[in-house]
Amino acid sequence: MKAGIHPEYYRTVIRCACGNEVEVGSTKKDIRVELCSKCHPFYTGNKARVVDTTGRVDKFRKKYGL
Repeated sequence: MKAGIHPEYYRTVIRCACGNEVEVGSTKKDIRVELCSKCHPFYTGNKARVVDTTGRVDKFRKKYGL
């Protein structure tokens, strides 16, 4: 391997909005996510939690009267 061309590799913690933390190796020092496997509806089977991006779900419900 050539010297000086590879990015720095750090031990970092990925932090989710739900409070879950996972320690991994990455080229970034700090990683924050909104959803993880502990809180994502696909993995938990919880249909009550709706993943909303900038009010799109509310906009859809308002538009179609749901």
